Amino acid sequence: MTTTYRQALREALREALAKDERVFLMGEDVGAYGGCFGVSLGLLEEFGPERVLDTPMSESAFVGAGIGAALGGMRPIVEIMTVNFSLLALDQIMNNAATLRHMSGGQLGVPLVIRMTTGAGRQLAAQHSHSLEGWYAHIPGLRVVAPATLADARGMLWTALLDPDPVLLFEHGALYNVSGELEPDAGPVDIDTAAIRRPGRDATLVAYGGTVRTALEAAGRLAADGIDAEVIDLRTLRPLDVETVLASVRRTHRLVVVDEGWRTGSLSAEISARAAEFALYDLDAPVERVCTEEVPIPYAKQLEDAALPRADDVVAAVRRAVS
Repeated sequence: MTTTYRQALREALREALAKDERVFLMGEDVGAYGGCFGVSLGLLEEFGPERVLDTPMSESAFVGAGIGAALGGMRPIVEIMTVNFSLLALDQIMNNAATLRHMSGGQLGVPLVIRMTTGAGRQLAAQHSHSLEGWYAHIPGLRVVAPATLADARGMLWTALLDPDPVLLFEHGALYNVSGELEPDAGPVDIDTAAIRRPGRDATLVAYGGTVRTALEAAGRLAADGIDAEVIDLRTLRPLDVETVLASVRRTHRLVVVDEGWRTGSLSAEISARAAEFALYDLDAPVERVCTEEVPIPYAKQLEDAALPRADDVVAAVRRAVS
């Protein structure tokens, strides 16, 4: 079955709403408009305004409402339009959703899923384009997932809804129109382990979300020159599946991390540190990192492209590692 990343997400929402009457979707423009990126198109007509709720333009308010509903036994899915706007609800996410189980001595859980669009590449400038997954992956009490494939876009949501604690699901905006084949019986997927998207022997490429396609493109180009790069899709950013990464490094002896976040204090820094702590003597070259330039994302197309990790940059990093 040919589908798009957007349609796979929509089918995941439809399945969740149909399967469990406790599930509802809420956020800005998710109902009548069908979602800012068209993910929830048609769900209001199918499930009604009590299951698909348009909210006021107040992230703190509707994320707080979602937390309250989860505490009350519901299974809310909250959509935040872009990751930048999630900062307006950071108090609710970090100081409430992530901490209530701990602060209540295990008496209270917050089974809440928050979906948000992340990433650049669409000329939406500095207030709509950043990748802040690394910020949220820093917070105990949250699970952070980033579907990079159609199967994960289709299957991660239901698994996340089964989690007794809050899950943040980051959808890269540049993936919404990506199309491909998806099995008709595609369903829930594992959100505990990373996936090897391309096996290889000469270098390990670690990526997630929108950078997985960049890493795979680079690996294809390197293969033409006889360099066999393994590509790992992290899938879950907290908790990190470090063992899959380390096992790959022990086979290839070289590590390149591709991260659309800024380099300083990034997920790429965490993965590099883990490699240094647990696989230092397996490395035959310094860890390479390919990250977004440390600037607010520019609007101009040529500047935006220059700021983001590109396949050319990844190819150059792998060449340095294997030389």
